[in-house]
Amino acid sequence: MGDIHLVQQKIQTNIKMVQANIKISDSSNQVVNVVKAKYNLKDKSAAIDLIIDQYAEIILEPGYRPISELEFSDEFIAETLEDMKEKPIGHFKNAEELKAHIKGCR
Repeated sequence: MGDIHLVQQKIQTNIKMVQANIKISDSSNQVVNVVKAKYNLKDKSAAIDLIIDQYAEIILEPGYRPISELEFSDEFIAETLEDMKEKPIGHFKNAEELKAHIKGCR
C-alpha cells in the first residue's frame, strides 16, 4: 500500500463528506473492521475511505481518479510554474515582473 499517513491526513482534512447508508457482506464488514483496527482509524467511515483511496490508486487509470490537491504530479506542477512565468498575471507581464514588484515594495 502507499503512504498510509498521507492517506489518513487526506481523509482527516477532507471537508466535504457525503453520508451513505450501505449494505455489505459479513466478510466485507470484517475487512473494514480489520483496516479500522490496523490503522487505528476513528470509525468505519475512515476505514472505508482508506480502502477506496487505496483501490483507486491501484486499479483506476489516472483520468478516472478523483482530483485532489495532493495528487498533482511533479511534471504537472513544473509545467504549470513554467507557464506562469510566461503568462500575464493581472497587469504584470509575467511572474518575474510580479516578483520584482513585490521585492520593490519591501
